[in-house]
Amino acid sequence: MTMRRSLPPLAALRAFEAAGRRLSFRGAADELGVTPTAVSHQIRLLEQTLGLRLFHRETRRVRLTAEGAVLLPVLRDGFDAFADAIDQIRGRPSAGLLTLSAPTAFVAKWLVPQLGDFRAAHPGCDLRLHASDSLVDFARDGVDVAVRYGPGRYPGLDAHRLVVDRVAPACSPRLAVRSESDLASHPLLHFEWPDLTDETPTWPVWLRKAGITDVDGGAGTRFSDEGHVIQAAIAGQGVALLSVVLAADDLASGALVQPFGPVLDAHPYWAVHPRHPARAQDVGKLVNWLISAAV
Repeated sequence: MTMRRSLPPLAALRAFEAAGRRLSFRGAADELGVTPTAVSHQIRLLEQTLGLRLFHRETRRVRLTAEGAVLLPVLRDGFDAFADAIDQIRGRPSAGLLTLSAPTAFVAKWLVPQLGDFRAAHPGCDLRLHASDSLVDFARDGVDVAVRYGPGRYPGLDAHRLVVDRVAPACSPRLAVRSESDLASHPLLHFEWPDLTDETPTWPVWLRKAGITDVDGGAGTRFSDEGHVIQAAIAGQGVALLSVVLAADDLASGALVQPFGPVLDAHPYWAVHPRHPARAQDVGKLVNWLISAAV
């Protein structure tokens, strides 16, 4: 006897699941590699197929309807089950392998120096580091835990705060920068933040807080990779506004100096993972190690 399933298009279901988990059509579009318009089209197609509204569309945000709230966890768990089954038939390299995704500079400057501690604490767990500044799809990309930088709003994910970032001027001691007045004599090094707000710790924001008006906060060299900003500062290419967390080892070794303040508060780093990971015990080991390493 053959069971015939009458289901909406898979693309529409996937678009709804991503948008419902993030409560954002744009966030779903970034995750799926399509445009927000395409996500909106797929969700309207699903609503028309079901004859139901799944989202309340409001200015600059969306909310799940009661029907959408019922459908979301079923689809989320279903897609997680699909991913687990695909991993099994593909044959993951090792049952103990954990994949951790994190921003490129965080991997290079914070994670890599501490990998020996993780291996010592969990010799039975193999770790794969996925360095990327783009958001990952946990199921599609085979990621168990991701490190994210931001205010901590991650719908559909468990989030654990690791460390709050702080940003301050730093440079090579060879530049002999000792006071704010020396800034006018050296190039400024900038990290190009992907999402700028009025609170993003940029040079113009720092100069305003420091009360300095005779330095052009927009001049200087710009980098798309935060790790490259740190390396340029170590090489004596100028004065950078650096993450104290990422530059901690270089400041401790004397490769960089922090000549003066003020120090700006920035966002925390978070360890995030799906709420129902198939490998909860191993994921817990990794998350707990990240939290302890951040203390």
